[in-house]
Amino acid sequence: MLAKESSEAFDDADWIFEIKWDGFRAIAETGNGELKLYSRNGNSFLNTYPVLVDALSKIKTPAVFDGEIVVLNEEGFPDFQKIQDYENHTHLPLHFYVFDILSLKGKSLTDVPLVKRKEILKNFIGKNEVIKFSDHIFGTGKDFFEVSIQKNLEGIMAKKADSQYFEGRRTNEWLKIKNNKNTDVIIAGYTAPGGTRNYFGSLVLAVKDGNALKHAGNAGTGYDEKKLKEIHNLLQPLIIDECPFTERIRIPGVTWVEPKYVCEVKFTEWTKDKKLRHPVFIRIREDKKTKDADMKEIKPVKKVSKKVEKTSASKQKVVKLVKEAAVKNKIKEAKATTKKPVVKNSEVKKSAVKKESGKPADVATYTFGKISVNISSPSKIYFPEDDITKGMVAEYYQSVADYILPYLKGRPQSLKRNPGGIHGGGFFHKDAGESAPAWVKSFKVHSESTNKMIDYIICNDKATLAYLNTLGCIELNPWHSVITKAANPDYLIIDIDPSDNNTFEQVIEAANHFKKLLDKAGAKSFCKTSGASGLHIYVPMGKKYGYEQVKDFAHVLCMIVNDELPDFTTLKRNLKKRGNDHMYLDYLQNRKGQTIASVYSLRPRVGATVSMPLLWKEVKPGLMPADFNIHNALKRIKKVGDIFSGVLGPATDINKCLKLLGQ
Repeated sequence: MLAKESSEAFDDADWIFEIKWDGFRAIAETGNGELKLYSRNGNSFLNTYPVLVDALSKIKTPAVFDGEIVVLNEEGFPDFQKIQDYENHTHLPLHFYVFDILSLKGKSLTDVPLVKRKEILKNFIGKNEVIKFSDHIFGTGKDFFEVSIQKNLEGIMAKKADSQYFEGRRTNEWLKIKNNKNTDVIIAGYTAPGGTRNYFGSLVLAVKDGNALKHAGNAGTGYDEKKLKEIHNLLQPLIIDECPFTERIRIPGVTWVEPKYVCEVKFTEWTKDKKLRHPVFIRIREDKKTKDADMKEIKPVKKVSKKVEKTSASKQKVVKLVKEAAVKNKIKEAKATTKKPVVKNSEVKKSAVKKESGKPADVATYTFGKISVNISSPSKIYFPEDDITKGMVAEYYQSVADYILPYLKGRPQSLKRNPGGIHGGGFFHKDAGESAPAWVKSFKVHSESTNKMIDYIICNDKATLAYLNTLGCIELNPWHSVITKAANPDYLIIDIDPSDNNTFEQVIEAANHFKKLLDKAGAKSFCKTSGASGLHIYVPMGKKYGYEQVKDFAHVLCMIVNDELPDFTTLKRNLKKRGNDHMYLDYLQNRKGQTIASVYSLRPRVGATVSMPLLWKEVKPGLMPADFNIHNALKRIKKVGDIFSGVLGPATDINKCLKLLGQ
């Protein structure tokens, strides 16, 4: 299971916090006659750490552990440099800090809540000189992070206390909060781009060492497409033939530049050979001179003392960090429970809900001025795996109403109803009928297929939003056009729809091909998760064109991307014809009456996922469809704002785009 990166620490009673061990992540499998110890990439550690292998081989019970292999330095703290060069530091204590157990005696524990798994793990490990239980504290992440800074650790891990273990997935229920540092460095060159990236791959960094330049590493992250282009253009006049370093540097595909510009990067530490570890580009510092980026920023590496502390004393110092944080913040560890965890909807803002006399107890009433909306059975479970109720769905929509309503107003709704919950069988319902309250607005459209008028509901306000929830609408599906100009859509949509055997990395790759293509065409584009297994790409049309013109343009775009990615994309809609290893590039969404899950809409799927807009820089490996859900959506929206509003902006010039694509 992988963790997403969080920019800041936080306090939350529903979360636990652990030390972020600065070592090598490893999975250990014991007790099945063949010991296994391997990295995230599947590389074996069996020949690398004999002390650990010996300790693990003594465990005869079948079990699977997840942890970090760590070397403690002379001060008793994790030291990544020492473990990288372990063969020269075998005199230092080496430990396997285990923070999770995935299986015991052949029984999987991945569905067991984290705090219960850790209780099982702690009891199973007991006292061991090499294999250590990675302890944790509850609730106060901010103070714990401050302690990690004081101790010069890499950072902390934040984990939802009731989280399950999702193998190979990166989720918002595990977060890494790094103790990063910032510094100024000189740009000495750039490497060739790879994959779908344009302009360059990474910047070659340097610092001043007297009158000479010292290579300080390469920064390959921190850029969006716009920034890549800006930096590339900035460096073009400075290209030189000879390497600016006096030392011998071998960097494949490098273009050297005159060392004129300084940039700011964040990083985790200076290595012993005076390189930046994990540098991330922040900005060009035009206010700084190259003389300002010198070796003075580098903290000298302490010399290894011949006198090494006893292993037990060294270990005690690391464990003490957790205890110090616990004492300082008066944290009381909650006892793990075998009861099924109750999912708390802490991210959902409470609305004006009240119980009225004379009404059944299990009825929630929402009041909007003179309008009241009664939601029956709010405690009815809609998402059994997640303990999410009908009432929580209604609360979610009221909490995000100000953000979602601009994408619903004036648009006919094809109601997808799931009154029995996500496993109860859903159905589409288009006609509002006579049962809808008088204050609910609707729009009559003639249906050629049924040869009758369909009275579509129009969701213009919070009251109608609540009414749709009473009908069992978990997701919302608006038209692409408004009733005042029903024949002219506001946007073009491309639905990247993977088959069973497609990976989400392939979905991401296809989306980035569309982004590159639309950039070339001079068109703005916006991406959102479908909330299911795919991604949706939107292009503003501004009500300028009819559905046929928009559909034809989308068809052209899909044909081009299909030509670029023939191995796993197709324009064949029929699943049998396209097979299970080709994703469908759906341009037929751009037809009158077609609907797709709205931005910020919940989806009736396990996990209560939300269709969430993305910054293009987020559309990269590591992104997962389940990253955004009912619990974290509002916090995310408040943090980044409504980054999707551009889809309702000025029209894209289709003719101009086609000319640019034809060049």
